[in-house]
Amino acid sequence: MAILFQARISIGVFYALNHLTRTPIPKYFKRSMEFQSNAGQRTKDDIDPKALNADEISESIMPHLLNLYGSCASSEDFEIYAPNAIFEDPLMRAHGVKQIKSAFYSLPKIFSESRIVEYTLKANTTAPGNAEVLIESKQHYKIFGKSVDLASLIKLKMEHGKIVRHEDWWDKKPPKSRETVKLPVVGRAAEIARRGSMLVTHVLMGFGKDPSP
Repeated sequence: MAILFQARISIGVFYALNHLTRTPIPKYFKRSMEFQSNAGQRTKDDIDPKALNADEISESIMPHLLNLYGSCASSEDFEIYAPNAIFEDPLMRAHGVKQIKSAFYSLPKIFSESRIVEYTLKANTTAPGNAEVLIESKQHYKIFGKSVDLASLIKLKMEHGKIVRHEDWWDKKPPKSRETVKLPVVGRAAEIARRGSMLVTHVLMGFGKDPSP
């Protein structure tokens, strides 16, 4: 965890040097990407909000999440989010799609490798068009030639076919907050630190500017 924290804190140096290039889609994700293509070029806009289920979500959402975590995201991959969606992990808390873009566009500036190695998806429909999604995943990163692997629980809240909340629980533990720690003051400090980290990253990444094609 310390390595990941130091990596995010050092984003300014990496962005300035700009010596890390975007990581291509790993060969072992070829099947996932073909699955998206074989679905008749389905996109997030094709989701029937009245028929959300695990297969529908996996088919339309997972290829985009794999791109985000695989350091090969494009602007289209972020269309799975609602405009005011929230993304949160132990290091950042992003408000809105622009900040979410900055969070994920920063990955290839920091890591020479990043990807979801494997995952299992479960979905629970809470109302027509709404669902809670749990994705148990194994994530792999490489920085300074050192590999970092972690187990993660990705929690998604969907409304009307769009993601409104995206939480990434490293080691399957929720990010520290006033609701998850015994001392509210400690949780509040953690929340402030995550927002500060996000805002700095947002500035350095051009306020969520999409990369050139």
